[in-house]
Amino acid sequence: MARNKARKQGNDPSPQPSWHALARDELLSQFATDGEGLSEEESRQRLAEYGPNALPEVRPRGVLVRFFSHFRNLLIYVLVVAAAIAAALHHWVDTAVILTVVLVNATIGFIQEGKAEDALRAIRQLLSAKAMVVRGGRRMSVPAEQLVPGDLVTLQSGDKVPADLRLLKVKGLQVQEAALTGESVAVSKSLDPIRPDADLGDRRNMAYSGTLVTQGQGAGIVVATGVDTEIGRISTMVSRVESLTTPLLQQMDRLARWITAAVLLIATLVFVAGITLRDHTAVEMFMIVVGLAVAAIPEGLPAILTVTLAIGVQRMATRKAIIRRLPVVETLGSVSVIGSDKTGTLTRNEMTVRSVVTVADSYTVTGTGYDPHGTFERDGQASEPTSNDLLRQTLLAALLCNDSSLQKREDNNGWEVHGDPMEGALLVAAMKAGMNPEHETKQYPRADLIPFESEHKFMATLHHSHEGRAFLFLKGAPERVVEMCKEVVGADHNQPMDREYWHEQIEQMAARGQRVLAVATKPAPNDQSELTFDDVENGLALLGLYGLIDPPREEAISAVGECQAAGIRVKMITGDHSSTARAIAAQLKLQNTAEAVTGHELERMDDAELQKRLSEVDVYARVSPEHKLRIVTLLQQQGAIVAMTGDGVNDAPALKRADVGIAMGHKGTEAAKEAAEMVISDDNFASIVDAVREGRTVYDNLKKAIAFLLPVNGGESVSIILAILAGLTLPIAPLQILWVNMVSSVALAMALAFEVSENDIMKRPPRPAKESMLTSFLVWRILLVSTLFAAGIFGIFSWTQYHGYTLEESRTYAVNTLVIMEIFYLFSVRRLRSTSLGFTGLFGSGKVLIAVGVVLMLQLVFTYAPFMETFFDTRPIPAAMWFVILAVGLGLLMVLELEKWLIGRWSRRDVRSRRD
Repeated sequence: MARNKARKQGNDPSPQPSWHALARDELLSQFATDGEGLSEEESRQRLAEYGPNALPEVRPRGVLVRFFSHFRNLLIYVLVVAAAIAAALHHWVDTAVILTVVLVNATIGFIQEGKAEDALRAIRQLLSAKAMVVRGGRRMSVPAEQLVPGDLVTLQSGDKVPADLRLLKVKGLQVQEAALTGESVAVSKSLDPIRPDADLGDRRNMAYSGTLVTQGQGAGIVVATGVDTEIGRISTMVSRVESLTTPLLQQMDRLARWITAAVLLIATLVFVAGITLRDHTAVEMFMIVVGLAVAAIPEGLPAILTVTLAIGVQRMATRKAIIRRLPVVETLGSVSVIGSDKTGTLTRNEMTVRSVVTVADSYTVTGTGYDPHGTFERDGQASEPTSNDLLRQTLLAALLCNDSSLQKREDNNGWEVHGDPMEGALLVAAMKAGMNPEHETKQYPRADLIPFESEHKFMATLHHSHEGRAFLFLKGAPERVVEMCKEVVGADHNQPMDREYWHEQIEQMAARGQRVLAVATKPAPNDQSELTFDDVENGLALLGLYGLIDPPREEAISAVGECQAAGIRVKMITGDHSSTARAIAAQLKLQNTAEAVTGHELERMDDAELQKRLSEVDVYARVSPEHKLRIVTLLQQQGAIVAMTGDGVNDAPALKRADVGIAMGHKGTEAAKEAAEMVISDDNFASIVDAVREGRTVYDNLKKAIAFLLPVNGGESVSIILAILAGLTLPIAPLQILWVNMVSSVALAMALAFEVSENDIMKRPPRPAKESMLTSFLVWRILLVSTLFAAGIFGIFSWTQYHGYTLEESRTYAVNTLVIMEIFYLFSVRRLRSTSLGFTGLFGSGKVLIAVGVVLMLQLVFTYAPFMETFFDTRPIPAAMWFVILAVGLGLLMVLELEKWLIGRWSRRDVRSRRD
């Protein structure tokens, strides 16, 4: 035998010959079989040689390993260091609080992320559990795992194909391959050899593992099992694809490293300066440096990061977007390219009759999917179909020469077709014209039929009316039906056939991405009860043509427009035909729909050439899973943040590789869902736009939280450094700093996680992937506000010391001044670039007002409760002094509003100068 021996489970799939290109005798010779099935003994030998027909099991990570993997983050390390510092100061309550934050962060990540190997498990579940084979001259049912190359497998409607088969017999066999190829409709199978370089979707003599038989019967030789099948190759690709770190995690990791390095450097310099310049002992300086570290490290930042992302997850869930990994919430906000599958994602995966052509008129049919509501339009004007006898007869032919049925879903959420989707679409078209299928089938009962088979490419039915009239209807491939007809049914009488005209009509409909069917009719003797091929050899008259398409979702069209307004480029990456893909892309108004790159063309390009084409072309057709993965990878190499949507098994590798993998929840396969980071539960492409908006809001809010926390910590740190260098007493004690950092700062910053989207959020270009969290503007703001905070803290401390207040009283004033400045700064930071002086800026967020109220209450407890004096060495403040403290806070707000006004004025002047 020509095939290589099977590898042990888990090894790579071997290169596969072009089984679809071999002649029957050559194929049987390759597998040493006569095509009538293997013997029991031969099947046992081959099972030992090739191994079971199953995908390799992946050993799952243990629960503890998965849980502790969420601690591998420098921000968490910084938090643990903060806990260690608090423990060194013997502040066990604060130590417990910080460690609780660490555990909460890890627990949320553990719950959200799930198991990485779920994608492979989902693909394995696609495989058939049983298979019908012929062995030793007998048909028998065997576990699909026991299939071996060379086995003869029989198929019938409803079967899941158990292995990759080269077909030897077909009778009306149709297979639904959307999960592998992206094609909307079931594929009719045939037996003739096909050119070796044919795309997967064009290999009509093959049936692939995991696909579904929708109609007819067939039999075929097993040519690939286990990892060698198409499903197996995809499983192997998924296991090899590396998931990328999200931009947010990269930025936060850089920020944490920057903070850690800065704290260590400054602490070291202060330690040395204190000993050499101020004659402090090493022990004294060590405790001071510990206080400095506590002041500088934003202990609450990881908690705020987790909470902000979790709030984003909850908001997205209300918009039908389920997030499986927390950081992906923010990644959506930086997406610059969305690579979308067509079938079921941008389209409904429901065939729809869009046009009907008769010799007299052309009609456009409105409505979408299987909903039987719509109208017929002629030249843009509504037309009553029942008043046109020719159109009614054309519709009647489609209704009666039909084996499908239509019914409402059990949940009343739309309609579903039982049977062939294209026949279902024809049925819906007739119902849009007011026809009742049940009434018409009783009025014209079927006497006999010739079922559709790929060899003759048509279906025919014989009917009788209650008035004793008999006739037959025929529908099928348009080229075949046109050739069979000698006449065309006209409005008043039959006309001679003009084949050139009808072929031109077929080409025009195909160019619009429509699949074309033709219907014809012929009168029959009143007493005829059987239908034979002789009956359709002559006398047929063409009724008309149907143009069917899987239409784009209406909401997807507007969603694509919103993406483009936000600077996000949408690319269609599908396994469907080029003409169909371009037609749908044009309706969606993608940027470039004039050309499409096919899988064949893509394979001939090297990476450099393909990268150039990626910046130009938005439609990719007839692509394989490898092609999708390559496109995503090269886009990422160009610096794009890529979101990939899809619902089929063929999408799983690219979904896993993408920065954001987005699966469809309703019609998506489990393999796609498990490979993705986000699942759209309503299969609505428009939900992606909502998710992008929410992702951008999350990033904005995180930026505001950082712009709030770092200046507060910076102000505390500068105060300590100035005190050490000037030889002064610390204005705030280390334990008091911990109170501010872990109570008031975190509570106020947490309110920023609930901020709503700003008005221009979907009019900005995507954020560059490598943009630092600390932009130049943010660094300036941190330096400015840190200086103002330090001035306020030192100012009130020095002023009270000068007027004879005790050290404890002065520190209590300084702490409360710091907290009041935080509150006023919170109102400022809600609008980083626009003014906060207004009703919306000051009172527009209930969460902010609640946070301010809680912090003020806690600060009153901190200042006046006797037990707080024991813990924090505080003293009560006279009521009049609060006016002085409030004046300091208000002064901070006014300075920052002036800064915003100056920056805005300079920015506008810069824009005008560039225009000039």
